[in-house]
This record gives sequence, structure tokens and C-alpha cells, in this order.
Amino acid sequence: MLKNTRLQMIVMMAISGFLGYAAASGKLDVFRRANADSPQPAVASKVGNPAGAAESTCCPQGTRKAQLLAMADPKVPAGRIDTGEAPDDQTSRAPGTPIQTAGVPGSPSAATTINGKQLPPPPPKFGGVIKESVKDSKPWWPPRVVPPKGAPNVLLIMTDDQGYGVSGTFGGVIPTPALDRIAKTGLRYTRFHSTSLCSPSRAALITGRNHHAVGFGVIAELSTGYPGYDAIIGPENATVGKILKDNGYATSWFGKNHNTPGAQYSVSGPFEQWPSGMGFQYFYGFMGGETDQWEPYLFQDHTQIFPWMGKPGYNLTTDMADEAIKHMMGLNAVAPEQPFFVYYVPGGSHSPHQPKKEWIDKFKGKFDMGWTELREQIFANQKRLGVIPTNTQLTAWPDDLPKWETLSADEKKLFARQAEVFAGYTAYTDHEIGRVIQAVEDMGKLDNTLIIYIDGDNGTSPEGTLLGTPNQYTAYNGVLDFPVKEQLKFYDAWGSAATYPHMAVAWSWAFDTPFKWTKQVASHFGGTRQGMAISWPARIKDTGGIRHQFHHFIDIVPTILEATGITAPEWVNGIKQKPIEGVSMAYTFDKANADAPSTRKTQYFEMISNRGIYNDGWYACTTPPVPPWVLNAKMPHVNEYKWELYNLNEDYSQANDLAAKMPEKLKEMQALFMQQAAKYQVLPLDNSQFQRAIEPRPSAVAGMTVFTYSGPMAGIPDGSAPHILNKSFTITAEVEVPEGGDGMIVTQGGRWGEYGLYLLKGKPVFNYNGLMLAQFRWEGEQPLAAGKHTIVFDFTYDGPGVAKGGSGVLRVDGQDVATKKIPRTIPFLLPVDETFDIGSDTRTPVNDKDYQVPFHFNGKIDKLTFKLGPSQLTKEDQRKVQDAVARAHD
Repeated sequence: MLKNTRLQMIVMMAISGFLGYAAASGKLDVFRRANADSPQPAVASKVGNPAGAAESTCCPQGTRKAQLLAMADPKVPAGRIDTGEAPDDQTSRAPGTPIQTAGVPGSPSAATTINGKQLPPPPPKFGGVIKESVKDSKPWWPPRVVPPKGAPNVLLIMTDDQGYGVSGTFGGVIPTPALDRIAKTGLRYTRFHSTSLCSPSRAALITGRNHHAVGFGVIAELSTGYPGYDAIIGPENATVGKILKDNGYATSWFGKNHNTPGAQYSVSGPFEQWPSGMGFQYFYGFMGGETDQWEPYLFQDHTQIFPWMGKPGYNLTTDMADEAIKHMMGLNAVAPEQPFFVYYVPGGSHSPHQPKKEWIDKFKGKFDMGWTELREQIFANQKRLGVIPTNTQLTAWPDDLPKWETLSADEKKLFARQAEVFAGYTAYTDHEIGRVIQAVEDMGKLDNTLIIYIDGDNGTSPEGTLLGTPNQYTAYNGVLDFPVKEQLKFYDAWGSAATYPHMAVAWSWAFDTPFKWTKQVASHFGGTRQGMAISWPARIKDTGGIRHQFHHFIDIVPTILEATGITAPEWVNGIKQKPIEGVSMAYTFDKANADAPSTRKTQYFEMISNRGIYNDGWYACTTPPVPPWVLNAKMPHVNEYKWELYNLNEDYSQANDLAAKMPEKLKEMQALFMQQAAKYQVLPLDNSQFQRAIEPRPSAVAGMTVFTYSGPMAGIPDGSAPHILNKSFTITAEVEVPEGGDGMIVTQGGRWGEYGLYLLKGKPVFNYNGLMLAQFRWEGEQPLAAGKHTIVFDFTYDGPGVAKGGSGVLRVDGQDVATKKIPRTIPFLLPVDETFDIGSDTRTPVNDKDYQVPFHFNGKIDKLTFKLGPSQLTKEDQRKVQDAVARAHD
């Protein structure tokens, strides 16, 4: 028996050396994986389990070394050895976990796994010999860090704004063959949950921690100065990208990034909360909540790019798939043995709904039956597929949404078209995802690739208003009743580059069948229940199986870590890590566990004070006091909300409220919610909806009233630009004009709204685009002669108040050349994915009849100055403005 620590350490070093040699020589596979049909026991490792949750097998620890030590000393339990070893080199590993090595130590081909407790791992000690002469010395190369042998590739896919009843895989009427493919070769999950809102769900997904615990209690645009709401994913919350990268994976991110605060979008950064700073070595995607799919606000790593220029028919949905495929093929060509982690998150089906025309055409007439019949069809399909229990009840239709049979013929025509375009966008997005999956198979890597396909980051969006809109920015700016007659003018163009559309709320409710409510509502499954499928052919043998265990977005990271054999780190960049709060779902991969109890026993939900709490089959939640599509409504105190109670074991769809019958059970659940809220930084509760957006936040331009620029400069984000809404302003451009002067001097916004100052065939023009509803234009009569000129646009706002009109004067060299009074201005915001451009227009034109992008100015801009008057908004007006801004960024 071993009775002193030194002897234990000697034995462990000997065993470790033997195992390392055996692994490198191929004589011993120390990480032989259990066959799915013959599962081997794993040593459980607690990974920050929430209250009441069972211990998970996330990040399983290798047991061979610990077993040998235990044989030497029966008093030492296998898998729980604490040797006191310090992680002083790259090959140190968590106690009980063997190291795998490959190649000749010190050679250029040497490779090793790491223990993963400390990331990045400490540099190894030099293992060669250094003498005075190189002839007497011996070189030594540090080994490359590689994942454990047999670790799978990981393809994590998530769509946007798709509720449980959208996809055909989960009973919807929209075919989703790529999701079907993953379900048929793997498993479908019927009780999987988001947070109900975009960036909070994404923060939970990539960190394995609750959204409040990583600062994303709500979207970044509503952040406040509390730990659960500051939109800061701190260094104590390393993402799965960082963990896998530092363990030897090639990591990349394609698509939407809504986890970088808006004030950090500029070239000045900081970049710690960009994908690169969160562990993703390559990023190709857009920043913020949404973007135009035809002319996107697109980045490659930190650089804004414009691949759509000069490419008729370009669409980001296809381009993104092309880029992901090209990237994976490049990795395969250069390092075919290196596993990859691809995070693939397209914008579909978030507004604007903009698929290619051939995808819209596939759904012509498919929604003429209306949303009432659509719900019935989805509900029947769900029962037939087994993705809802046979005793599930279809929840009641809300009184404040119209029934289809009450609509006029024009309304039915318009609304059916909206759904056709949404369906086309959804199917198109799934098709391109299918191309990415097929590329993995074409490379011969599908068998050992873990594919997780989540259908939506929240429920279907209600942000299109009760009528829908061909331009989402009309809704964002408070135009909530865009007349049906006017919308029908866009019928044929709906979904094209000439529109920025969203659909009526009633469709969103129907696409969340069988549940109540929609996106933004965290208390009910219409906002949080997502369909999901997982495949891993080398591991999952119960193909086509269905799993009904209750799980959450935070459970994905632990599942990936267990699948890859990688340990959750204790330290990252010298920062002690907060525990991962999710539990692994890998136990569900085995057919023997098809009906096993869920390892997630408890989970809270909260968004803008709509609350829910799950505990072992029971669910309590608040009743939303106001629908999310009603703006600026007065809210009750957070303690005055009505609560509901459901037994989910008997009531899958939250149809039968038991609160009145079981008041004591309800009190028990309410108390549990408060415990969880205190634990995970949910407090203080704030139901001010989007009004909290007026909270002051860090900004490089906060308080500035004079902005000065020189020379061309494009791509300045909205948060760093001068804001001219609801105030007087003066733009002064000192320019040098050639013969035939032409091009953009300065612009912000584009096709969907805002302004541009430019020369058109030599004539000075100031064009104000009123959300496509009206174009206001000031134009000089004569072209400018070659030479230096000073062009001024001076606007006097008719405030106080929001969206007032005003008088504008266009001057050249001190002479008035055009004067006009306009009846109204844009009240709240311009397109969030447009930029402030000087010397060109990099996105969409403010007036398509005048020019097309990039419309470079062919002269010289010596100096450009913006002088802003004070805001002429009341405090209530300011609240409305910020409300709209926040909704748009969502």
C-alpha cells in the first residue's frame, strides 16, 4: 500500500509515461469509446448543476490511471485522486485523466492532448539540450495541442425566429428536408427550450450558462447597469468556441452575431466580445439582430465586406453556405485530421423575409386556407408524427387576434402572400443548411460529426404588427397600421430587394402551435419551445428516435464537451471560471435511455418580467399583462402579475391552468423561482419593456454635437454616427469638384429610410427618404463648375415633439439653391444595418431612381462638418424613440 504522497506521485508518473508511450505507439487506445449498444460506465463529473439537477456525465474523466492507483491503495477511490500535481507544463492533465501523445517527442510531428483545466495551457518546458555549440545541442519542438483521439467534428446549427410548429420535421406545413435528415439519422427532441429572445438565447447556447448569469438577461440594446443585464460576457464565462479552440479544434462562426454590444461594432473595437475574442478563429456573418439578405451588413472577421456588389441575384443565405463549405474544404485540405467546430446560424427566418423568388413560388396558394385552418393542420401533423403526446390539447385562439373568416378578400390575399414569403424563406434557409451538411458527407466526415440542428432561437416573431408590412422600419417607427390597400402595391415584389417585409402577428401565433404566445414571451412555450434534432452516426444508433426529456439551451455546451472528451476549464487566461450550469444530454443518445428521466430537474425562465419555473414535471408562470405587439402600454407592478400552474406530465401545451385548484403548489413554485432568480442574477426584475433603452451606456460619441471628417470614409456604424432625428442640424461639405462632378458626399440609411447629400450630373442634391412612404428632395438647378465649393444643407426642425416636419435650405457657396418645407420626419430610427458613409454609399441607395451603389464621389472632400441642435423631444418622446430602437435591434 502507498502511504506517502511522494510514492504516489512516482507511481503516477510511471503510469502516465507508460500510457503516453502506449498511446503514441498505437499499442493502447486509452480513449477507446464505448459502443452505443454496449455502454461503458463513466465517472460522473459535476459541471455546475443547477439546484435539483442530477449530476451529469459532462466532460468524463479517463479512469485508467486512477484505477491502477486504487488497486495499489484501496483507500483511494478510483477517479477521485488528488495528487497535488501542479499544471506546470503542457502535458499536465486533470487527476485521473490520461494524456494522449503522438509522434516522436520533440519532433515537428509531436502532438499531445491537454488536461484542459487551464486555458490556454502553460508552455511546456524545453525538452532538448542546449550547449555552447549547435553540434553538441539537441533541438526540441513543443507538441501541437490536439483533441482526444476519436473526438468528433461538431456542426452546431440554429435558425432564427422559428417556433415549434414551423418546420415539417415537427408537424409544420413547410418542408425542411435538412432537418428531416438529421432527425432520421439521429434523434428528435420535443421538450427543448430557448430563453424566448434572440441574443439571450445565443449567449446561453455558446456559454452553457443561463442568460442572466452571462449578462444577457435581455438584448444588448436594453442593457442596464446590473450584472444580469449589462450584455457583457465576461472573461469568467469562456464560450464553447474558446474551450474547443484551445483544445485543438478549428473553430468558425457563420451568420448572425447578436452578442456584441452595438457600441463595439466600429473598427476601434474593442474586440473581446466579437467572435474572434470569444474563441472563433474565423467569422463570416452579420452584426446585430437582422440584416438585408440582398445587400447585407456583412463582416469577414473584423472587416466589413460587400460581396453582393456587381452580383445580380446575390443572396446572403446562399453566400453563407458557400463560405462555410469553402472553409470546411480548406480545413480538410490543409489539416484533414484536425476536428472542426462550425457554428452555423443564418438569419432565416427573422425579418426581413427575403428568399429567392423560386422559393416563394413553391408556396403559391399554400396558405389560402388561413391561419385558423393552418393551426388545425399543424396540430394533426404533430400528433401523427409523435412530436406531441396524443392527449395534447390545442390551446385557445386569443380574442385580440382576428379569425380568418372575419377578413376581407383583400386582407386574405395580402396575408396569404406574407405567409408564402415566410415559408419560402424558411424552406430556402433549410435547403442551404442541407448543402452544408452534404459537404460534410462529401468530405467523408459525416460518420464522426456531431450535428445539432436547433429550429429557432425563440418562438415565431410578433414584430410585424397586426397587419404586416412591406418595410419593417415603418413598424419600428410607429406606423402600425400600414393600410392593406397600400401594402397590396408591393404584392408581386414582396420578399424581393424592393421590400424589407414582415408578416401579421396572427401567422406567428399559428406557427407556434400547439402553444400560446410568441417570441419575447418567456413564460409560455410559444416563446421558448424549439424543435431540435441531433445526429452522430458513429455514436447514435437509435436512428429516427424521439426524446421527450426536458432540456434547455444551456445543456448544449456540456453535451458537446462530453462528446468530445474535453474538460470544462477551471481557469481561462488567468481568470477563474464560473461553473457551467447546463447538464449533458448525451445520456439520451442511447436507446436504453429513450424514456429515462430528464437530468434537468429545474429551469427558470424570465424575459422583461414574464416569468416561468420548471421543476420535475411541474411548471408555474406569469400571465403576460400586455401582448408584445402592443407598444407603450402601461405595465402593472412586477408583484401584481397573475400566475398560472401546469402539470406538464399531463398537459403538454399549457392548456389547463391549475393555479386556483392548487394554491400551495403554486406558492412552492413561486418560491423556487425566487431562489433561482437570486442564484442566477435575474434580479432586479424590470418590466419597463423597451423603455429601459434610455439608460445611459458607454459610447465614444455620447454628448457630441459637432462631428468633423475629411476624405472618404465608409462603414461607420450607427452608434458612432451623428444622429439628426428630431432636431435641427447643419451639414457643411467643403469639396473640390471636377468637370462632371458626380457621387455621394455623405449618407446614412438607404432604401428603407434616411438621407443622402450628393452630386447628380453636377447638380447638388439632398434627398430625404421618409421610410419609402415619401421622398423629399432639394436639388440645385445648375451643375457646379469645376473647382472648390462649399455645400450646406441647413434644416430647422418644427419641434418640440416627435416626427415633426421642418424647413430645409440647400446652399452652394453662400447662395440658396433650393428651399423646401416638409410635413414630417422619421420619428425613431433609421435602418440598423445601414452605415454612415462619406464619399460613397456602401449599402442601399436612398433613392433608387437617382443612382446605384457604391456611387463613389469623383471629387475631393476636404472637410465635412455636422452641427447638431439640441433634441426637441419630451421625456415621453425619448422613451418612445428608445423603445423603437430596441425593438429594431431585436
